[in-house]
Amino acid sequence: MTLAVAIDIDDTRLSANGLPDHGNPTPAYKLVADAIERLILQGSLKTGDVLPAETALAAQFGVNRSTVREGIRSLEQNGLVRREGGKKLFASRPRHADTAAQVSRAMLLHDVTFLNLWETIAALEPVAAALATERATEQEIAALEDNLARTQRSLTNRESLTELDIEFHHLVAVAAHNPALLLSREPLSHLFYPAFYQVMDRLNARERLLSAHTHIVQSIRNRDMQQARIWMDKHIVDFRRGYELADLDIHALVDRDLLAPRSA
Repeated sequence: MTLAVAIDIDDTRLSANGLPDHGNPTPAYKLVADAIERLILQGSLKTGDVLPAETALAAQFGVNRSTVREGIRSLEQNGLVRREGGKKLFASRPRHADTAAQVSRAMLLHDVTFLNLWETIAALEPVAAALATERATEQEIAALEDNLARTQRSLTNRESLTELDIEFHHLVAVAAHNPALLLSREPLSHLFYPAFYQVMDRLNARERLLSAHTHIVQSIRNRDMQQARIWMDKHIVDFRRGYELADLDIHALVDRDLLAPRSA
């Protein structure tokens, strides 16, 4: 099915010639972006499919090329379209990191506290560990065991240990094979884990972290759902205790400085 045919079938937001209906306050570029986005979400345009060139799209929608370009730019920003070679357009899907960054910013703007983040993490992480006992592949378990070995070698390096902990929880979530869970937890981790540096600075929590990770990996290896859930829950509860023992305010708003773009 071509893009033009698909638009003809669903023209509820465009007039017969592709232009906005009179009285519809939505800008033309937004209608163009919405129409293409609808095709991608419906699966009429699949990830990797080539879109017509901007000039062809302008003709199909009955708008000028600058309007199409602005609509495409909006789709690119949302990760639904990517451009290769400067001209060729492809249907795409947002990267996890980009989606997570957008949701993280929204959370900051809604004044989330560390307690809000912890309560949500505490609900998601044990579920991820339990699902991983059923669904993790041998390759994914091997990746967790490799992470565990590197963690053991890095107990005296705070920064490496923090990065390895972030990686560990991501690997567990990947092994759960639940994309909704994975997409839900990543924005939280962007905001939650910077506090880990402060806990590590003020407490000697390294051995406890290694012990919890070891038990979780063993439980996943043994396909023991109950123990995986129990140890992940202990691990997350232990982190909150560490946060409070480090004399950090669990009710404080998450630091707005995290809104600043990260350097590449």
